[in-house]
Amino acid sequence: MRWLLIALTSLILAACGQAEDRGQVTADLVFVGGYIYTADEGNSRVDAVAVYGDRIIYAGIRSGVEGFIDEATQIINLNGAAMYPGFTDGHGHLLGIGQRELTLNLEDIASIVDLVERVSERAAEAKPGELIFGRGWIETHWPEGRFPTRQDLDPIAPDNPIILRRADGHALVANSRALSDSGVDRDTPIPFGGDILKDENGEPTGILIDRAMALVGGHFDAPTIAYKTQAYEIAGQVYAAYGWTGIHNMGIAPADVELVENLSDNGTLGLRVYNSLDGNNPAVASFFAGGIHSSANGLIQTRSIKLYMDGALGSRGAALLEPYSDADSSGLLVMEKDQVMKILLLSLRLGIQVNTHAIGDRGNRLLLDWYEEAFDAVSVGERAVGEPRWRDEHTQIVHPDDLKRFVSLGIIPSMQPSHAIGDLHFAPSRLGQERLYGAYAWQSLIDSGAIIVGGTDAPVERGDPRIEFYAAVTRQDLTGFSGEGWHPEEAVSRADALKMFTAWPAYASFMEDDLGTIELGKLADFSIFSGDFMTIPVMEILKADTLMTVVSGRIIYRAEGF
Repeated sequence: MRWLLIALTSLILAACGQAEDRGQVTADLVFVGGYIYTADEGNSRVDAVAVYGDRIIYAGIRSGVEGFIDEATQIINLNGAAMYPGFTDGHGHLLGIGQRELTLNLEDIASIVDLVERVSERAAEAKPGELIFGRGWIETHWPEGRFPTRQDLDPIAPDNPIILRRADGHALVANSRALSDSGVDRDTPIPFGGDILKDENGEPTGILIDRAMALVGGHFDAPTIAYKTQAYEIAGQVYAAYGWTGIHNMGIAPADVELVENLSDNGTLGLRVYNSLDGNNPAVASFFAGGIHSSANGLIQTRSIKLYMDGALGSRGAALLEPYSDADSSGLLVMEKDQVMKILLLSLRLGIQVNTHAIGDRGNRLLLDWYEEAFDAVSVGERAVGEPRWRDEHTQIVHPDDLKRFVSLGIIPSMQPSHAIGDLHFAPSRLGQERLYGAYAWQSLIDSGAIIVGGTDAPVERGDPRIEFYAAVTRQDLTGFSGEGWHPEEAVSRADALKMFTAWPAYASFMEDDLGTIELGKLADFSIFSGDFMTIPVMEILKADTLMTVVSGRIIYRAEGF
């Protein structure tokens, strides 16, 4: 391989000090003058990095890089900034991130009164009968202390259907017009894996949970190619500006993969994307019939599927071993075992990675049980990949007895630190103090020998790497608050937080030979911030600016003036 020959030549020349004999080995980019963290345990810091094409050809002391510089080399002086291996969001939804920028964003809603006012502003612009749609509300901090209802929404625009999706994507509130148009009333059967909340008179409140959300799906037109193209492009721009070089893109429709690959190959989408297909989509089997997919430029990889075990904690859809502490319910499952086992067994034989959403302690236990049963049923010799690296997406509430099973089974927990600093305001009331021992148990899992893929779950969360890093090392909300029984000992070290967003996502996507650390011969993916996350006061992490984002040696974002 050409890059390997270049890397070996560079290593020899640097060691011998024979820069004048280097031939054609000249760096395209050189980074100096800052704090360069490699996430490589054997060599955690270097002074200079050189890049040729899409690969790192030098990482070492400052004087050693001189032999790779000539008049054509672009020298980037970090001026005291901090550079890391490319930060990867290990769990996000790329289309949803873009859609958030194109629709009514309800993230900052502080009360039902505020919600009504915001939706009223949009309703004033809507045509008669037009759907009014928004996403991002979360009621756990509202003064009213309850979900919004159709009665809250009905006065806004009685002739327009209104559908507002909760931040976690596992519940929505619809007004009476949207419900009646969809035929949802007190007699509507509750679908498997969903719920229709009702008032004391047995009438729907407007809140639909998980699979029940599909009951009002007829209001949504299928997004056009033009709309999805715009959403993916915007998502890529937003994420590059945040400092992400890559994303593990969860639940993408098989039909969208070619679109994303084309956007990447033509240079419109600069991110590195690891796709996990929507496992419930009937087109998945035929998609993988031709094997693992990759874009021409190699930036887009598709080799996994996304499944769902249960709902979310905030909407009480997470499946628990015992009832919720604040409701007469134990949550719900959204998959049936017979259906899932067929998928798991086939995936092992085809070499497809399986990434399954699990929130509650029952959901996580069943995930481990079903994965284990599949592993036992398909011998290593029958598998297309000996080490399948299947994942547990979220791993939020785990019974303490199950924490060590992840390592013994080879299951990778994929967790989003920001969930913990948001959930700390309501999880104790949902779970009680006792079940918090296995909640968001990052350090316990690491101590057991597990690696953790760090992510954001955007657009459920903001998707900002600064917030995720801060949350991982503090276990506090953005004001510095951490509630009673929130187990500060489960916060992680800064070194492990860096791995959660660099080296460990690389391993979880089968890319550890090419990504995750700054080492000779690896792909040149870098995230550069104004603040040194490894040493500055924790609150300062949130204030650091993104200065540059580099993917395969290409600068996809550069702050003005840097």
